[in-house]
Amino acid sequence: MKTRNLIGSLLTSMVLASTVQAQSSKPVGAEQAAVAQEQKWLQSQKTNNTDLLAPLLADNVVETSTEGKLLAGKAAVIADAKAVKWMSAEYTNVKAAVYGDTVVVTGIFNGKGTDAAGKPIDVHERYTDTWVKMPDGQWQCVATHGSNVKM
Repeated sequence: MKTRNLIGSLLTSMVLASTVQAQSSKPVGAEQAAVAQEQKWLQSQKTNNTDLLAPLLADNVVETSTEGKLLAGKAAVIADAKAVKWMSAEYTNVKAAVYGDTVVVTGIFNGKGTDAAGKPIDVHERYTDTWVKMPDGQWQCVATHGSNVKM
């Protein structure tokens, strides 16, 4: 009886372990892909190079700024990004959650620079970016949102 229970427990453990491994293989790849896109976005901010940002955005991307301003479309988001010149930029606490071909990435953005008027800015915001795997296999951001974080 003990042997039968032991064998049953071992088989159940093996099945569960293989199921967990099979389920985690795809999401880890999707998480890594979305986080890699986030790093490209950060590089565009660090270098003030919106040419690096453009391929990351879906044509119909929507951005909600920390001021509650809604920007619709790639051109509007890029124009907004061009208006700010970053002297420093970093992401912390980056986390990703996979939902099929969609990944939601959250994190904290800290940056110092100047706004469109040349006024100094010191930004601390929590962001949420929604990435979708497009039919061509590329991951693009379809929605981004920022909320100020009090320091």
